Amino acid sequence: MTLNSVLRSMAAAARRAERESIRRQREYSRQMKKFAKQQEIEFATLEVEQYENRVVLLKSMHQDCSDTWDWQKVNNSPPPQEPDKQNKYEQIAVGNLNKYKPSFFDKLFRRVDKKISTFNEQIIVAKNKDDAEYKNNLMKYEVEYKEWAEIKDLSARILAGDIAAYKDAIEQVNPFTEISEIGSSIEFNVLNRDLIDITLNVNSSEAIPSEEKSQLKSGKLSVKEMPKTKFFELYQDYVSSCVLRVAREIVALLPLEKVLITAVAELLNTKTGYLEAKPILSVLIPRATLDRLNFESIDPSDSMKNFKCNLSFKKTVGFNIVDKIEL
Repeated sequence: MTLNSVLRSMAAAARRAERESIRRQREYSRQMKKFAKQQEIEFATLEVEQYENRVVLLKSMHQDCSDTWDWQKVNNSPPPQEPDKQNKYEQIAVGNLNKYKPSFFDKLFRRVDKKISTFNEQIIVAKNKDDAEYKNNLMKYEVEYKEWAEIKDLSARILAGDIAAYKDAIEQVNPFTEISEIGSSIEFNVLNRDLIDITLNVNSSEAIPSEEKSQLKSGKLSVKEMPKTKFFELYQDYVSSCVLRVAREIVALLPLEKVLITAVAELLNTKTGYLEAKPILSVLIPRATLDRLNFESIDPSDSMKNFKCNLSFKKTVGFNIVDKIEL
């Protein structure tokens, strides 16, 4: 084989190796693009699912509610049982001492006294353990008894129609946590043992999404501005759903007969050019009417027709200012 043929063979081998590297690099690039596309599709799916769940949540706040409080049952509940002082560990240690029988080697090597001394030390340790456990149980009992006494006192005051107790129960139980997390806050004033006045401060800019999200056939994410009519309809359902949820929570907690709820939102004052907090929905909800509704099937906005209600709403402009119901 000549030198030229050797050099040509070496050059050809180098080109083949180079082509193989290029092919591998192209394959890696193809796989990376495929992986990135899969990630993009998975992210788009997650984004759409999150958006759709958000919409469902906003329109179904009224479907959930805490369990009804039976204040009479609470008032009749017995106090926690005070713990007895036990000596179970000491009994075990004493039993070990009583069962001890010196062996031949214990006597031979004079280990009897030492072993008995060890058993006695274990009895002391066991007594201390019994004392520590009793003190711990006693501390738990004292905490439980204090809580029982407080809730019993609260239940007695509620059953007696003490409106201060109503306020204490609302503040301690805080049944409106989920609503506040979505973007609304609540203020209340207990007027008498049968009626409460609640102001629901809603925040559309935080609660209602301004964009629609969907997934194209290609799997990519599509984000579009939500049409105004859809935004306002979703906002109306959200406000109505929150009103129902607040009413359900409050009558589940307290023996009230009626709930006055006024939803307040920031609306543009065209005279001043500033946003001002104004009533957009005021509704008086009797317990008897509320109890008759099927919350799994109702449309929250349509359900407002069941009550005395001040509402002005148009699909193209949303809520208008209304007067709060006067009692």
